[in-house]
Amino acid sequence: MQRDNLGEFIRQLREQAEMPLRKLAALLDIDQSTLSKLERGERPVNRQILPMIAKTFELDEKELVVTFMSKQVAYQLADEKYAKDILIAAEEELSYSKAQTQIESEKTEKHSKNKIKKNRK
Repeated sequence: MQRDNLGEFIRQLREQAEMPLRKLAALLDIDQSTLSKLERGERPVNRQILPMIAKTFELDEKELVVTFMSKQVAYQLADEKYAKDILIAAEEELSYSKAQTQIESEKTEKHSKNKIKKNRK
């Protein structure tokens, strides 16, 4: 997978598949002009189209999303003096958020089970 320009990579995929611009634009539910701008790098690629790109061209969705998102993060931190520290803190924040989400999910599940038990009585 070309990792420098996702839009150019999408164009290469489309051309290799001999797919007209209008057909891919229709599959992605975007205007042809928007897709053309994405492919030329004149407009940023939206993360929401990646699953359909992966499906259309039989790519690994996870690899495509990870490549895209890592480029976004790298771009944001390119000139940041504390980039590594920020990434470490972000990883810790993600771990904390996931743990909190899991706790909330368990509480909701327990509450639902208790409610079902009460209704059965």
